[in-house]
Amino acid sequence: MSSDPQAAVTGGGRNWLATLGRWEVLLAIVLVALIVIGSTVSPVFLSGRNFANLISAIIEVAIMSLPMALIIIAGEIDLSVESMVGLSASVLGYLYAAGVPMELCIPIVLAIGALGGLLNGVLTTRAGLPSLVVTLGTLALYRGLALVVLESRGISQFPTWFTSFGFGTVPGLPIPWPFVLYLAIALVLAALLHGTWIGREIYAIGKNQAASRFSGVRVARIKLWLFVLSGTVAALAGVILTARMASARADVGIGLTLVVVTIVLLGGVDIFGGRGTIPGVVLAFFTLAVLGNALRLTNVSSDIQSIVVGLLLVVSVVIPTFARRVKEVFDRTQGGRRLPTGSVGGPGEVASP
Repeated sequence: MSSDPQAAVTGGGRNWLATLGRWEVLLAIVLVALIVIGSTVSPVFLSGRNFANLISAIIEVAIMSLPMALIIIAGEIDLSVESMVGLSASVLGYLYAAGVPMELCIPIVLAIGALGGLLNGVLTTRAGLPSLVVTLGTLALYRGLALVVLESRGISQFPTWFTSFGFGTVPGLPIPWPFVLYLAIALVLAALLHGTWIGREIYAIGKNQAASRFSGVRVARIKLWLFVLSGTVAALAGVILTARMASARADVGIGLTLVVVTIVLLGGVDIFGGRGTIPGVVLAFFTLAVLGNALRLTNVSSDIQSIVVGLLLVVSVVIPTFARRVKEVFDRTQGGRRLPTGSVGGPGEVASP
């Protein structure tokens, strides 16, 4: 422990600045500000019913953003998630209309999602193709399969327990059931990413894939399983969306990938990989949900809301990149600065002659 009071004060100040400078802290401040603004623009904003509505409005993209965060941290991306939502909804509706019990339809749909993610992973890790190109191709492939399976039909008349899960809430609380599932997935993936060797390897892969491979990290296997996880969770989101809409259609989920990526990048995940946290992605979900809800309550058109989402996507890439470059320049400047002649250094430092 340093005996220099000035050093202790300076160190404490730097710690506070570092804490305040964390992206998650800034997001939390923005979220609180949006809640305050929302409460002033509408008297129903802070009601329990409105809380359930704002959560339910984007719960499917929130669920898909969790595994997407892991994939982007590992230096890849999955653009096919929205089409997997449509494919899973189509298969679910087709199987149920054919007389298959819903209790069996759901596991089959999740298995299809896993297979779709496996295809993305194999083409990316084994064939060596860029994930951007691969998942852009499967984006079209899975949507085409959805249209083949269900065509232009809509399937409804699902079991009551299934639709109740989609738009029902926890008894006595304004908390939608899908949100409970979201929290469970977030806790599991946060523990995996931030508390296990697998999480450390995911970060290492995103920072330097070649060095990770030479260090013994099974890069291809980890990426493959991340794509499988993304496909499975996207299929789960399709099931939830079908339950919430009480209808299965092949065209559901169109445009969701943009919102998913926006949440991930707004949460502080670096688009180039190697950085990001699950708590940041969770805060970004709440921020986007509160912002969208406030805009809807003030009767802002959907076109303007789309513009806001696009601006958030740009800002979430530009600001962290700019801040990182400024920090690198600052660190290089501080690291190369020599102490003035005759100055007294801190513990272990020697004054420049």
